[in-house]
Amino acid sequence: MSWSSATRRIAVVGAGAAGTLTVVQLLRQAERAGRAVEIWLVDPAEAAGPGVAYGTGDPRHLLNVPAGKMSAFPDDPGHFLRWLTGRDPHAAAGEFVPRQEYGRYLAEVLEQSVRECRRGRLHRVRERVVAAREQGAGTALRLSNGDELRVDAAVLALGNFLPGQDWAGTELRASGHFVADPWAPGALDALDRAGDVLLVGTGLTMADVALTLARPDRVVHAVSRHGLVPQEHLADPAPPAKPPRLDGSHGLDTLRRDVRRHLAATRRACGDWRPGMDGLRAVTATLWQQLSAADRKRFLTEDLRAWEVHRHRIAPRTAATIRALRASGRLLTGAAEVVYAVPHHGVVVVRLSDGRTLRVGAVVNCTGAQTDLRRTGDPLVRCLLDRGHARTGPAGLGFDTSGDGRLLPADGAPALRLWTIGAARRGNLLESTAIPEIRAQAAQVADRVLTALAGRRVSGPRDRYGLRLSTGAEAAGLYGQALERILAGRSGAAALLGEAVDADPGFAVGHATLALLGHECGGAVDVPAALAAAHRAASRRADDRERSLVAAVDARLRGTEEQGKAALLGHIAAHPRDALAVSAAVPTVSFNGVTGAEEAWALIEGLSGVYGQDWWYLGQLAFVRQEQERWQEADALAVRALAAHPAAGHAVHARAHVFYETGEHRAGLAWLEEWMGRHGAGAGHRSHLSWHAALHELTLEDRSALLRRYDRELVASQVSGGRLLVDSASLLWRARMTGSWSGRLPLGELLEAAPRDWLEAPATGFAALHAALAWAAAGDLEGLGRLRAHALADGREVFALVIAPLCDALTDVVRRNWPQAVLRLGPLLPLVARVGASRAQHEVVEETLLYALVSGGAYERAAGLLAARLDRRPSPLDLRRLDALGGPPAPHGRATVLSVR
Repeated sequence: MSWSSATRRIAVVGAGAAGTLTVVQLLRQAERAGRAVEIWLVDPAEAAGPGVAYGTGDPRHLLNVPAGKMSAFPDDPGHFLRWLTGRDPHAAAGEFVPRQEYGRYLAEVLEQSVRECRRGRLHRVRERVVAAREQGAGTALRLSNGDELRVDAAVLALGNFLPGQDWAGTELRASGHFVADPWAPGALDALDRAGDVLLVGTGLTMADVALTLARPDRVVHAVSRHGLVPQEHLADPAPPAKPPRLDGSHGLDTLRRDVRRHLAATRRACGDWRPGMDGLRAVTATLWQQLSAADRKRFLTEDLRAWEVHRHRIAPRTAATIRALRASGRLLTGAAEVVYAVPHHGVVVVRLSDGRTLRVGAVVNCTGAQTDLRRTGDPLVRCLLDRGHARTGPAGLGFDTSGDGRLLPADGAPALRLWTIGAARRGNLLESTAIPEIRAQAAQVADRVLTALAGRRVSGPRDRYGLRLSTGAEAAGLYGQALERILAGRSGAAALLGEAVDADPGFAVGHATLALLGHECGGAVDVPAALAAAHRAASRRADDRERSLVAAVDARLRGTEEQGKAALLGHIAAHPRDALAVSAAVPTVSFNGVTGAEEAWALIEGLSGVYGQDWWYLGQLAFVRQEQERWQEADALAVRALAAHPAAGHAVHARAHVFYETGEHRAGLAWLEEWMGRHGAGAGHRSHLSWHAALHELTLEDRSALLRRYDRELVASQVSGGRLLVDSASLLWRARMTGSWSGRLPLGELLEAAPRDWLEAPATGFAALHAALAWAAAGDLEGLGRLRAHALADGREVFALVIAPLCDALTDVVRRNWPQAVLRLGPLLPLVARVGASRAQHEVVEETLLYALVSGGAYERAAGLLAARLDRRPSPLDLRRLDALGGPPAPHGRATVLSVR
């Protein structure tokens, strides 16, 4: 075949199991897709496949997973077992075979994949990668011999890093009595003549090293802080027991309790806890991601060791040998730390924290892999962190990555085309070192790398979804950053777009996007000028997709509502990967949209085959699911999106609604506080998330917290544009309606700062709803009158059926005409959703009706409304109010209870 510029160049750094499986998947998937690839497998090791984990030559070192679960391919679970039975017809699925056999298997799988892939070539480079830098649209890798390897993308399969050694002390480390890495070739051979040996660490490494070093005339000591040794697999295990619904967002203490209950229930049901532990495997990553940062750190400190010895178990034969060694006194394990270890006259004198002093011939480091990347000493890792191409993962474990394993740089937006796999993803996944996890990651990463590279052409820059941009590299890069911010709901996109069109005044998509953003979000954008510039640029330099986008933006900004809708949806039908257009079409916290709820649902659901597991799409789908009241699905989608992009705005917004609508007020408030503390500063909709947090505080009846939040985050100096009405003014009205705010409402500064067109001539029913609430909160009957007149003159159904009657009803409330207010508000409840607001937003009309009912003495009807609300969602506020309406009221007593003023 012809090897040309169309061939994609990919480096895989690391030739152990993770790197080998990644190469295999790249070759297999490239062959199926008909794509030409050249792959460089870079690792100083002689052999590709076994790596450290499966390169041991000791046949006593067995797999810790039965053979039936060790296939290299997630879509062919019996592959390894078939390979085994080809060599030994008696091999069984439940057998724990020597690890060296699995190393041979991986090497053969790689060789076969190379033979079968006609469109791929594999190069072996026996060097280390010591640095990486951006090179055009690709990446340049500097090798330990000084050469530079330039590729389109790279996958880092670095495996486990060497264990830490700080505990050993300088004198011991410099002596010949210390084995820093027991898996280094020949590391244990020198201990043949040594006497007793101390192993520091009592985990899986200790078990293997003890088997190698055990002999009749030697005592092997093994200590660790906890002294816990791995549990064993059963020879005939029961299948995994599916856990009940678990949720890490409720906090570590609750999760710990629920997991223990699950394990206890499993033990009662089948006589063993192991099936319950195995059943947690599928949900471990989700639970880890749901925990707060503080709870993750607590888990690592308080629970990790107990988790590991139960989760990562040893083979039955290994366990039997360890038991026999302990019973004979040839292996002594205990809970202790090394106080000091000093070489002295051919031995090492070791003082332990339990008071014992040992004299041993050698000390072996079995403490497990170093997880703090900055302490690994790896030059590539140090380079990536120092240059900001990568950042450390959650809880300080490994790299921080997107959901598909792509490295996230310091600013949170993907930069270099670098992915990682395996142990380096522990911070995001917790469990990421066993073959079942690694083979799935290899398949996913290969797919994402090939997909990312498939859209590249020599014809010019492209956006993150492969759409061509008719501009230069500088403007395209700025636009890419702006699009990332728009999709994530982050601030600063308009400024980046301004820089992009300054760099290239002929950039049509840049001008059109700037015009759309100015129309939707306000700010210092000359919308007509930007739109005119977009047309001029499109007439000179644009492809069909770009011209279609400019036309759709023009129809959205200057045409009727129906014209804008038809143009946007037509553009999306022709160009479904135009995520900007999809964003503009769907009502969200960022855009007003052009579709109703069910139309938006159908649009987003219909794009699943286009976007797959993309973080932005998952966030959009999560919001759809919460609108459909499919709360668990919505939450799971949001968690996945946030794992890929921690600042993903739609996912955050969806999860905020899930917490509120399911009555998880304390957990929701805590989660929002943590998220805003980490990512809120750059959120384009921070005030709306503050509004969500305030709703929890209002529902929990924490009035002082509510007032503090308003003064800190929702006053006019902290909010801008339409959000002054949507978030700040609406909250004040709701606080008054629920009795959560006493005294004069500070509406003057909000109305002064709010956009006049929102107040006097709102363009949408959504804006008009919030304008009406603001005028009512200010007690401004003239403002309500002007808004009513605008609604009647508008001609659209939503203004006639909802906004004009709402203005009349709010006028009655301000005038304290309770019977008339109740008469007008009641029929509006089933209609108010037409304005496009969320249930949580238009619920304020229901709050206003409750206020009017109680103020007018209609206590029984008010109680019925509260009871219906409590059937829908738990609420301490509603429960207290319903309880207050339980008996025959004194006329003013009930009004006082509901704080009517």
